[in-house]
Amino acid sequence: MSDIPIVNRVRELREQRGDMTQEDLAKLCSVTRQTIIAVESGRYSPSLELAFLLAHALDARIEEVFEWRPKSRPATVKRAT
Repeated sequence: MSDIPIVNRVRELREQRGDMTQEDLAKLCSVTRQTIIAVESGRYSPSLELAFLLAHALDARIEEVFEWRPKSRPATVKRAT
């Protein structure tokens, strides 16, 4: 299991398009197929720019493609007054 708290639906959304290969998606985003493989498998969290490019290429909102799932709930931060 990955230590990266970002999960994605890149593979699922790409496959829903029917004819889009990893190579097609890579070309649309100006990255390598290996990068798409790493993102789809959860071994790599893309930069914010690449995340937006992927969402655009998949015709989806970024929130539909990526979700942050922290391992534990962060402690409450007290604000200075």
